[in-house]
Formats: sequence, structure tokens, C-alpha cells
Amino acid sequence: MTQAGQRLGNLPTPTAALIGRHAELDELARLGRRARLVTLTGVGGVGKSRLALEAALQQQSDFTDGVWWVELAGLQEGALVAHAVAEALPLADQTTRPMLDVVAEYLAGRNLLLVLDTCEHLVDTCAMIAEVLLRSAPGLRILATSRRRLGLMVEEVVTVAPLPVPRPGQAITDSAAVTLLARRAADASPGFTVSAANAAHVAQLCRILDGLPLAIELAAARLAEIPVAELVGRLAHRFDVLHAADGSVDADPPWHRALRTAIGWSHELCTPAERLLWARLSVFAGSFDTEAAVAVCSDEHLPEEHIPALVGALVDNSLVTWQPTSDGVERFRILDTLREYGAYWLRELGEEDRLRRRHLAYYQEFARRADAAWFGPGQVELRSRATDEHDNLRTALDFALAHPQGHSALELSGNLWFFWHACGFDKEGQYYLRRALAEDTEPSPERLGALWAEALVLITLGEPREAGAHVTEMANTAARFADPEGAERARSIEALSAAMCGDIAPAVPLAQGVLDRHRCDRLTHPPLAAALVRAMAFIMDGHIDEAVAVLDHMRADCDRQGEQWMRAYGDFMCARAELARGRPAAALVHARNSWTVKRRLRDPLGMAMALDVLAVAAATDGRATDSAHLLGLAQQLWDNLGQSQVGVAEWTATRDSCEQQARLSLGDDAYTLAFRTGHRTDPNAADPLTPPSAHGSSS
Repeated sequence: MTQAGQRLGNLPTPTAALIGRHAELDELARLGRRARLVTLTGVGGVGKSRLALEAALQQQSDFTDGVWWVELAGLQEGALVAHAVAEALPLADQTTRPMLDVVAEYLAGRNLLLVLDTCEHLVDTCAMIAEVLLRSAPGLRILATSRRRLGLMVEEVVTVAPLPVPRPGQAITDSAAVTLLARRAADASPGFTVSAANAAHVAQLCRILDGLPLAIELAAARLAEIPVAELVGRLAHRFDVLHAADGSVDADPPWHRALRTAIGWSHELCTPAERLLWARLSVFAGSFDTEAAVAVCSDEHLPEEHIPALVGALVDNSLVTWQPTSDGVERFRILDTLREYGAYWLRELGEEDRLRRRHLAYYQEFARRADAAWFGPGQVELRSRATDEHDNLRTALDFALAHPQGHSALELSGNLWFFWHACGFDKEGQYYLRRALAEDTEPSPERLGALWAEALVLITLGEPREAGAHVTEMANTAARFADPEGAERARSIEALSAAMCGDIAPAVPLAQGVLDRHRCDRLTHPPLAAALVRAMAFIMDGHIDEAVAVLDHMRADCDRQGEQWMRAYGDFMCARAELARGRPAAALVHARNSWTVKRRLRDPLGMAMALDVLAVAAATDGRATDSAHLLGLAQQLWDNLGQSQVGVAEWTATRDSCEQQARLSLGDDAYTLAFRTGHRTDPNAADPLTPPSAHGSSS
């Protein structure tokens, strides 16, 4: 059992037992007690990531703040490494500070292990980030996997060698390479065993492949269809051809030759259709599903109805890995080394540009559909799907920015506003939106959409005045292209930014105008945001009934469409209205409703805002210990988000008053204890709505 506040991290689930790595694990355990940075190096396919995962699993109990896995294989831009680290951690910064500074500050007082997996293509950036983080966080340890060392003075390097192979005269049962081959062959062909009849060929096969785990697993997958003796003959011949091909191959370490031998041989054993699909699938980053594979890879050479079976064949041959998901949608992943091989053939076929444009087109359409469907009943599922596609969305955006065509980067980054703004990826959204807006400056509907998306991000990041600076260009562009929805977006941003700055007087007529023009048959962001601004103004003026009437209408609109994200903000505002009425019990109900939805959507800003209202309601109800606990829990989120209560002065003042009330009621020592307990509680693992004294008075 772990104590409250301990994080066990986000380690992936091992797909199979680790074989033959006891010495390396012992060395990693020894280094883990004294070394701050350990890098596992070795050729692609030697098993660095699997070894790192096993070491991390074994060391979890050594780190009170958990072990956190950062997958870097899908990144192409070094600028996003800090974002990937923040995404892996329970950290959602919504300020305009550089993300690396935010991560360093978050880690400063924590005791945790960070695993940076697959650094070699971003080694300079990874080295810089590791140096900054280690300097900032004394309790931090980093385990990296990379084909190249990071090159830091504090770095300890563990070279991962291939598995030992049977030497002539050695008992075959003593070989880890043979054990791996036997287990994987039995998976592919139930009943396969190493026997006196095939032992010599099994040993020879492992020696040909130099004990390289990936090469062995690829070979084992074929033993269901090819006898081991025949397999040895084919591979031995291919190795001889490669070895004699030219001097550059001779100069390679034998492990590299073994890997190319195994992958190239597996490639030859695939059918022409399987080889073509393998090459085309290399455009995907991270994971993909069958729908995406069909849309991007099918044509007259690969009919769409054949794609699912071909993907299944690649899975059967260990070339593609099946990944289970919580929502039941099958997803697949290609190991980085195999993706590189497929990408090579895609270039050789002259298809790289065409397939990457098809990949971009698919994710542009994905973003269009998601944008159109966001204000409906499927928001939780859309968030989950967009998160699954995060690496592919990054890859599509990187390609759109590097290969301008039309306004593709503006359109894609703008249509992903919901992912950036509603799902907690504001900083990354700001990164892509600013790049797209800087590189495509001509007025266009797509630029208007990107300006609006960046304005929303800036408001969440605590920069409402900078968001308001977009309004004039948005309004002018909307007028130029006769876009009434764009005009409403401009007005709602002007109202929101003014309200967040405390300028309620100009915000009210703008918001009211948007509401007056709203048609209830279609739900969009501007009228929902306008309703929140209007209710906020009514509450500040003491017109609580009017505020509740606006919010009731807004929430009814959301209910008709099955919308939850903005409705939860409506619940938050209702809780504030009830507090203004002096009805903490009613406020508690609304705040609970808001919290429940925001946690389901993993919206850290909404979670923090709801917790603050819960704390105020508890304090007003005389439950000072509960209030302190909730304030501590909320502060944990605000520490990562930036400005408390998004910088709204009245909300911040209410929170400060709540803290003073609870501290006065409890005394400094008892308040500090309850606050720290809340601050150490994991908001996603425990029920913060039932703090220690929730069932009795704490004053």
C-alpha cells in the first residue's frame, strides 16, 4: 500500500518477461543508488527500452513521487521534449513561462525517477534538458535510453549488449538467446520446443543473429511456417551476401549486420502487399488504428478491404505490435527500428511525400470532425481519441509547417483548439499556433480560426490583455470574408478578456449582444462564454437571481446537446452564485457536479476552480479542516497551472479570505497539517470530496 501523495507513475505494461538481463538489472540497481543520470546505450533492437522498463518497475518503491515514463520516439522537434516531459508528469502548466522552467520548478522538491525513452534523434536537446532538471531538482534521477550517450559529466553509461549465444560445446540450455527464441517461437507456434533434433540448428540460428533480441523475435515469429533448419539456411546465405556486399557493411559492428539481416530477411518473407503496407505505415508516429491505416495507406495497390488482414499479418510476424486500449478500440505500433526500415523503403519507392500528405490530410479531417462534434455528447471519448493521436497530430503539424500548402498549418492548429484549451495542452497549442500564425500572415478564414484558438489559450495562460489584442484582426477578417460566426468569436474574446482583466463594464454589452443573437438549435463556444461573462457580472453586482437565470438557460442548452465541458463551468458559476446567497450546501452540490465532470475530462483548470469553491463552501459551513484540506489539494493544481483563479481578482480574494477563515478557526499548526495532507493527495487517485472530517464539524 502506498501512502497518500505517493505517485506510482505512468509506466507502460510489460508485454513479456525480460530474459537474460539479471546482470544489467543488478548494475542499474547499484547505479540507481548513487548516479543521477544513467544512460542505456546499444544498437537498435538490443532491448534498451524493455530493460529500462524492468529497472523502473523494480525501483518504484525507492521514489516517493513515483517513476515517470517519457516516450520520445514520436517527436520530431527538440522544442517539444520539455512538453513531452510535462505531459508524462501530473503537470499541466497554464502560464506563459517556458515549459522547461515549469518542469524544473515542479521537480525541484520531489523525489522521483524520470525515464527518457529513445533519445538518440534528439540527443542534444535531451542532454540540455537533463542538465537543467538535474541542477534544479536534487531528488531527481534520470534513466535514459539512447543509441548515443548524452555526453554529460554526471552521466553513467551502461552498454546493453546482445544476449549470450551458445558457444561450441556449451550446453544450449545455458543460453539466454536460446531461451528467448524458444519462448517466442512457442508463442508463434504452440508446441515448439528445443529438442535433440533441432538443438544444433537453434544454436546456429542464435549465433547468426548475434544474440540480438529483436532479430531473434523476428526469426521466432517465422518458425510457425518455416522449419528451423530451412530458416538457418536462408539467413546464413543472406548474411554472407550482406557481409561481402561492400566495405561499409564490413566496417559495421556485427550487431548492426545481424539486425539488418533479420529485418531485411523478414522483409523478404513478407508478401508484396505486406511489404508495401509496412513502408506506408512508417508515416505514423506513436500508434495508429485500423481506420487511420485504411485512410492513409489504401489505394489501387492496397485495396482498403485488405488493410485489416494485412495489419493482422504484420502483427503475427512481430513487425507490428497490438496495443490494448481502455475504450476497446484496437491500436497498433511499429517499433522505432522497424519504422526506420519501412521509411527507407517508402523513400526508395518514391512515395514518402505522397504518403505524408495523405497522413496530414487524414488528421486535418480528424480535427475538422472533432471540432464540429466537440459541443456534443462525446467529449470524453474525443479527448481520449485525441490523446491517443497526440504523436500523429504533432507529426502532421510539423509536416504542414515544413511543407506549406494552402493554409494547412493554420487550419489544423486552429481546429485543435479544443485539444489545446479544453484538454490541458495550452502551452503546446501556443507553440504550434504561434508558429503557424507567424508563417502564414495573409488574411484568411483559417487564420481567423487560429487567432481565436490562440486567444482562448492566452486567456487560460493568464494573458487576457494579449488575447484581447487579437480582436481587431479577428473582427476585420470576419468582415472581409462575411463570416458571422467569426465575428461572434471576436466579440466573445473581447468580452472574456475584458472580464478577466476586471473591466466588467465594457464586457457586459458585448456578452449580451452575443447572447441576443444566439440560436438555440446549434451550440457554439461564443454564446456559452458570453453566458459565463454575463453571469459573472450579475454576481459581482449582487443580482444573483439574474445570474442564476442566465446560467440555468445556458446549462439547459448544454443538456439538450449532451455537452459537459462548458456546462461544468456553468455549475462552477452556479456554486459561486449560491455562495453569494449564503447557501453553502447548495454551492457544494454545484461544485461537486463541476468537479466530477472536470476530473473525467482531465481538465486541471476546471478541477482547481471547482476545488476552491468546495473549500469556500466547507469553510462557510463551519468545516474548517475540510476547507484546509481542499485548499491544499487545489493548491497542488494551481502550483502547476500558474495564476490562481486565472488571475480574476475577486475569485482570488475569495480564496484568500477562505484561507484566513480556516486558519483562524483551526490555528496555524492544525491548518498547516490539514493543508499539507490535501497538498499530498493525488486528485486522480483519491476522492478529495470526502476529506478526513467530511462527516462531522471540524471547527
